[in-house]
Amino acid sequence: MLSDWARKWTRGIRMAIARVLARLGVSPNGLTVFGYLFHLPAMYTLATGRLQLGGVLVAIGGLIDTLDGVLAREVGQGSSFGAFLDSVADRFSEATVFFGLFLWYLRSGCQQELALIYAAIFGSLMVSYARARAEALGVQCKVGLFTRFERVTVLVIGLIAQQVRPALWVLAILANVTALQRIYHVWRVTRGGDGDSRP
Repeated sequence: MLSDWARKWTRGIRMAIARVLARLGVSPNGLTVFGYLFHLPAMYTLATGRLQLGGVLVAIGGLIDTLDGVLAREVGQGSSFGAFLDSVADRFSEATVFFGLFLWYLRSGCQQELALIYAAIFGSLMVSYARARAEALGVQCKVGLFTRFERVTVLVIGLIAQQVRPALWVLAILANVTALQRIYHVWRVTRGGDGDSRP
């Protein structure tokens, strides 16, 4: 996946930034919360139609989101709650950005974009839920074309290049395809197990 390549090639830079933040006394959970709060001005910017600037803010917010895990390892403060908070904050961040876009296109009367935004956020949440539910069953589930990194990358490119509708089409389709990929992956892994494990 593109996200694996990006993590590998930016690891040194992210570790250097994490060391600086650690020396400044920034906590991993505090950085997670700040990363979400940074998406609020991005939402406002998108809601007021300044899409290119909004794309830049979303990109910066995405970069901040990649630092909390590195910081946690750097300062030895990794925890189950920290991982939980990070995951939940990522969902809030993504929904917040899409809400800004939704408000802009609602005001503009663009029905197609509204439908695509709904489909994109629906797929995004299902990708996350599929992984969470799979891992609750003890199945690793990081497969699929469009993780959060790919989704943020496509949206940022679409906003900055002023090609939002094509970007939304890609997100609406491939986010849902990724959710289906994860469903298939879990089915394939569990079909040789004890059958239906539902309560």
